[in-house]
Amino acid sequence: MAKPLRIGLVLPDVLGTYGDDGNALVLRQRAVMRGIDAQIERISLNDEIPADCDLYTLGGGEDSAQVIAAARLAASPGLQAAAADGRPIFAVCAGMQVLGRTFTAHGDRVDGLGLIDATTSPMSTRAIGEVASTPSRAGITAELSEPLTGFENHMGATVLGPDAAPLGRITRGIGNDGASGVEGVVQGSVVATYMHGPALARNPQLADLLLARALHTTVDELRPLEIPLIDRLRLERLK
Repeated sequence: MAKPLRIGLVLPDVLGTYGDDGNALVLRQRAVMRGIDAQIERISLNDEIPADCDLYTLGGGEDSAQVIAAARLAASPGLQAAAADGRPIFAVCAGMQVLGRTFTAHGDRVDGLGLIDATTSPMSTRAIGEVASTPSRAGITAELSEPLTGFENHMGATVLGPDAAPLGRITRGIGNDGASGVEGVVQGSVVATYMHGPALARNPQLADLLLARALHTTVDELRPLEIPLIDRLRLERLK
């Protein structure tokens, strides 16, 4: 009997402010609808971070939550081992900042995990509203062809270093920093973004890309899913 696909929901008790736990639910449901046994493994603050989940998701949170998350993930380095092993990691907002080199919280610079070559500092005004982009198709996102859409709500200006690539190029909204015209980060097996929504409910192709990577296959080899409600939602949000 095949083992179930394990989706690690990382620190939902800390990085769970904006409903981004829904990304794990979307991944599980899209797997189950294809006849793939999948389970969500909730990895809370007092748990050791396992290195052997097939796929990981991290959500958003406020400054204090980020500092707590960064310290815990540094102390229990399962996520770093998973990234080194090429296991896909999807991080949103604060989750993205924590995976970077440094971020700012309560006016202090805090070390992140360094899984992505990015630094985050405060912006003068909050980026809030609909955001849309055209996928860059960098790295593991080469199969993406559909526009990306979400809701951004952040005060962090994230600047990418030379080892990182953007997830998308902005067609609407602020994006990473309001100046570079890009949104999100792709580096190695990490895909990160400021898109809430949850992002994977609004971007099913991106969800399938992560599933395909976890299953060691391609998006084209996954059985297509026809869900008219999602198609209508995307049309509404992309208008």
